[in-house]
Amino acid sequence: MVYRFLLLSDEADDFKREIQISSQATFFDFHKEILKATGYDANQMYSFFVCDDDWSKKTEITLIEMDTSSEEDCFIMDNTVLEDMLVEEHQKLLYVFDLLNERVFFIELREIITGKNLNDPVCSKSVGKAPEQFIDFDIAANDIISDLDENFYGDDAYDDEDLDGLDETTFDESSLSEKF
Repeated sequence: MVYRFLLLSDEADDFKREIQISSQATFFDFHKEILKATGYDANQMYSFFVCDDDWSKKTEITLIEMDTSSEEDCFIMDNTVLEDMLVEEHQKLLYVFDLLNERVFFIELREIITGKNLNDPVCSKSVGKAPEQFIDFDIAANDIISDLDENFYGDDAYDDEDLDGLDETTFDESSLSEKF
């Protein structure tokens, strides 16, 4: 069987990748094809999460073994076969490519193609540019600051006329208890 996945990003509206891969491939094979399709650095930490229909994380599949409690199952990309975790169309995954900032690709298993086999995964559709893998927060902060208008918080001058017509009221706790 062949799985056809669609990858989207909430950071780049025009980004779209479609990857076709054997259902018997591992998550590591899928990971390598994502890196190839995006041009991302392979020397970083990555994780997949199998999600429910609302994109809530359920099961994590990590690049390397992590210290977890013995009560939790630990899934490693290289040892976990796609068809063992994904059994129906429209299942959802998150692919975390920036762990520190929790930046992800949203992945959906769009189609399970029976009667067809693939030896190697293939990126069958590539639209738009992938979001930058790393965010330079200094540049981003400077861009935001330079976009702010000098009068962002209003005039520096205080004018008594701005307060005309405002009533001075005092807080009365008894009026609260009557309402509630």
